[in-house]
Amino acid sequence: MPRYSYEPFGYTTPPELSGRVAPESYPVAIVGAGPVGLAMAIDLALQGIASVVLDDNDVVSVGSRAICWSKRTLEILDRLGVGERMVEKGVTWKVGRLFHRDNEVWSFDLLPEEGHKMPAFINLQQYHVEQYLVERARDFADLIDLRFKNRVAGVSAEADHAAVDIETPDGPYRLKAEYLIACDGARSFVRQAMGLDFAGKLFEERFLIADVEMKADFPSERWFWFEPPFHAGQSALLHKQPDDIYRIDLQLGWDADPDEEKKPENVIPRIEKMIGHSDFELDWVSVYTFQCRRLERFTHGRVIFVGDSAHIVSPFGARGGNGGIQDVDNLGWKLAAVLKGEADEGLLATYDEERIRGADENIANSARSTNFMTPKSQMERVFRDEVLALSADHAFARKLVNSGRLSLPCSLDGLSLQTPSGDTPMRPGAPCKDAPIVKDGRPGWLLDALGGEFVLLVMEDGPEPAMAGLRVLRVGQDIVDAQGLVKDRYGTRLAYLIRPDQHVAAVFDRADAAGVQAAMDRAMARKETVDA
Repeated sequence: MPRYSYEPFGYTTPPELSGRVAPESYPVAIVGAGPVGLAMAIDLALQGIASVVLDDNDVVSVGSRAICWSKRTLEILDRLGVGERMVEKGVTWKVGRLFHRDNEVWSFDLLPEEGHKMPAFINLQQYHVEQYLVERARDFADLIDLRFKNRVAGVSAEADHAAVDIETPDGPYRLKAEYLIACDGARSFVRQAMGLDFAGKLFEERFLIADVEMKADFPSERWFWFEPPFHAGQSALLHKQPDDIYRIDLQLGWDADPDEEKKPENVIPRIEKMIGHSDFELDWVSVYTFQCRRLERFTHGRVIFVGDSAHIVSPFGARGGNGGIQDVDNLGWKLAAVLKGEADEGLLATYDEERIRGADENIANSARSTNFMTPKSQMERVFRDEVLALSADHAFARKLVNSGRLSLPCSLDGLSLQTPSGDTPMRPGAPCKDAPIVKDGRPGWLLDALGGEFVLLVMEDGPEPAMAGLRVLRVGQDIVDAQGLVKDRYGTRLAYLIRPDQHVAAVFDRADAAGVQAAMDRAMARKETVDA
């Protein structure tokens, strides 16, 4: 019996079928009401852009699915209005332990430097995240139209719009939108309807996922075993989740029959052998296959792919859900700028440029982890076994043990929207670092003060180039550096042009309004600047 209560959101007849007045065309249609699609709608709404969200179901995802949310993703979701709620509910963790058979061979601490609002990682089931995002989306009832039980049955992309054929309990209808965003997951109907396919690697390996409800004293840590005594010759993973739920992953091998392995009579004995007792209840079971693949391009005219519809990675390393939310962070402000007429479609092309880098980085790390965990050649196995043997006594070998290099934010340094600079504490393309501040006499955080628009962050003694329409945030005047960490992380006598997704676009060491304008033009992909 699942611990979580799956309450339906309900179905409402869309205006196209109810006789109410419906727009001829919508600014944005989003397919998929998972974390990525909901976050996309909220990000656009925060910038005044309306969207219709279409989903064929009317409940949150069944099972925990994505559970590990990284610091950078939490910062993005905090900007969208659900980060604090997620941290309050989630299990905060920072320590990972690696075992070879009975022996602990290495542990690592992910705690970032002090003075950040968000922790390194939390574990929180995807169904909680979706529930929070749906509730947040309903704060924008005038901008976000949530349509559950609206199944997309056809897609066509034209030069100036996309059309979607939709089936509902009340019958079919067609909807037009200036842009269609596919957030419909790894089995994306939109991707298939457009005849697109992934390129990449399918690994011949399967893992069993079991969510188990039990009372236990396992600490809030990530435990990974190579060749554990309770699962000989394979690998295993244990994560603690809220509500006395534990995530257990067990390697099965490619020859395993997924349907047979999911049967309780086969799952329960494996769990009993791992935890040493039978005082638990199965909450959810699934079997997944390792994949590291992506589309060649994420933007296809008026159709844009985000999250698992654009790229898939093996789960170890927490790069799937986190990568999807970071896609949203990159695309939202760009699409809003295009729809508002502040930028042309060339800005959307940089979503491909920047997030393909992020996807390739995630795929590379995930593929290396997969090859280490499940060696497919004799040489890979010899390397893996020798590393594990040496790691018991030698520190250098422990750093080679790879059970999933955990998600880190992608730097955009050197890509087209960033203005190159010399050596500075924060490089162009880097995501901004948080720090405690005081604003209007109240304690707060730097990322909150930056917000979700272009802003010029001026350090103490830094230049203050004036530019119409650009908000300026001065350290020492508008905000107080509460613990000196803003200075430590950003330096002095500098000014930073920060993008709406809180990445550094440019760094300045002199008062030059023309230089700021040029950097702003470049960050908006204005053609004359890019060509120059």
